[in-house]
Amino acid sequence: MLTDLQKKTAQAIVNIFESGKPIGDYGCVTVLKGDTGHLTYGRSQTSLGSGNLALLLHAYCDKKGILSNDLKPFLSAFDGKDFGLDSNEKVKSLLRDAGKDPVMQKTQDEFFDKIYWEPALKSADYISVSKPLSVTVIYDSRIHGSYQAMRDLTIKQYGQVNVIGENEWIKFYISVRRNWLASHANKILNATVYRMDTFKKLIDENKWELQLPLKARNIVISKKMFL
Repeated sequence: MLTDLQKKTAQAIVNIFESGKPIGDYGCVTVLKGDTGHLTYGRSQTSLGSGNLALLLHAYCDKKGILSNDLKPFLSAFDGKDFGLDSNEKVKSLLRDAGKDPVMQKTQDEFFDKIYWEPALKSADYISVSKPLSVTVIYDSRIHGSYQAMRDLTIKQYGQVNVIGENEWIKFYISVRRNWLASHANKILNATVYRMDTFKKLIDENKWELQLPLKARNIVISKKMFL
């Protein structure tokens, strides 16, 4: 079981990967050419293509946030994964402004916990890993995508956790996933190998318990930022 500080640290690492900020950028809107997720949004970037962005916006509107009435007319387009939203500047402006709303921030915190963090905990338990850094690696893959495929490939190539041990299995998983990212046909994924490089560096520093301070992408995560 992770402490509250370890959970915040794990999420800060992934927030840095997704939006460049440890606490996350709640109003961050990104559209990258070739990204199958299309328009992505929020603290840890959830996507139009996955359908999860629609779920987030429905939750926000249900809570009657400041910009709920402005976003409601676009909900059906989000539900239908209308990729025309990628270039809709009005929608993107609304999303950026909504990120400043405390209601949106609270909604995102609850959403990312429910959709990504809690499933990551279950995934960790399923393969019998429990160290905070191991959980962070799985959480990152849950957000970034293709966790189960990489898990199964690691097991196929190197064996089960209960045979080779948690530390070794996580090291192998990071290697397998890095190779997959580096060789993927989607060039956007090639550029994200830094995620695995960051985890490898944390392992080299023996940060299995996410002891603070630590660095992710040259950004220092310290206890004081959570106070």
